[in-house]
Amino acid sequence: MKTITVILPTYNEKENIVHVIEQLAENLKNYDYEIIVVDDNSPDGTADVAESLKTKYPVKVIRRPRKLGLTSAIYDGLVNASGDVIVVMDADLQHPPSLVPRLVSKLENCDIVIASRYIKGGGIQEWSLIRRIVSIGAILIARILLSECRRVKDPVSGFFAARRELLIKWKPITPEGYKALVEILATVKPRKICEEPYVFKSRGGGSSKLSSKIILSYIKLFFKLRARALILISMAVIAVTAALLIILHL
Repeated sequence: MKTITVILPTYNEKENIVHVIEQLAENLKNYDYEIIVVDDNSPDGTADVAESLKTKYPVKVIRRPRKLGLTSAIYDGLVNASGDVIVVMDADLQHPPSLVPRLVSKLENCDIVIASRYIKGGGIQEWSLIRRIVSIGAILIARILLSECRRVKDPVSGFFAARRELLIKWKPITPEGYKALVEILATVKPRKICEEPYVFKSRGGGSSKLSSKIILSYIKLFFKLRARALILISMAVIAVTAALLIILHL
């Protein structure tokens, strides 16, 4: 049986970390697994809480000195993983631990399995209109600018499973970024990509991490992945700005 490593990047997830680890343990009780918590020096003591669970569950905790970005946290978890299968997910319970066995099972016939909000059976709970627009916009940008993302309905998902032999080929382009899957699809170019539907739920506790910094880091990723993306995005910004100026002067 293949071993599974679940990577949980965390920042201020004290309210959720016990619940997510307990639920993972319950859903993976028939597997050989480990859970790696990669914590960016959470002020609320998330790492200490995770450490306290090591006597009960196969948990490793990687403590980092400050917020260094979600992508680098995933990579740090990867290089410290011992599993043949790598699962990446959030620790805030928006990604259901009950889905992990299905993602792992699908890897028998796939190189990477993405938990998708945008295929039949998937969905999103309790998002504002603006948050939905931002999400759909991010997906459209990825699909337009990166051919590797056009086969995927949810290329910006933060919940996925992949074979370790595939992921070790990846080196982060924007370590401080937040959309590791886009990087992986664009650089590793997995041959067979599968998606599994799920409903993105409201947070179990704490507050959302979405910010203007995350949006800007996402745009920066495309500048690095594709030189022509800079030109296309610049043209789009100029066009939108021009349109707004025209409207304002009508």
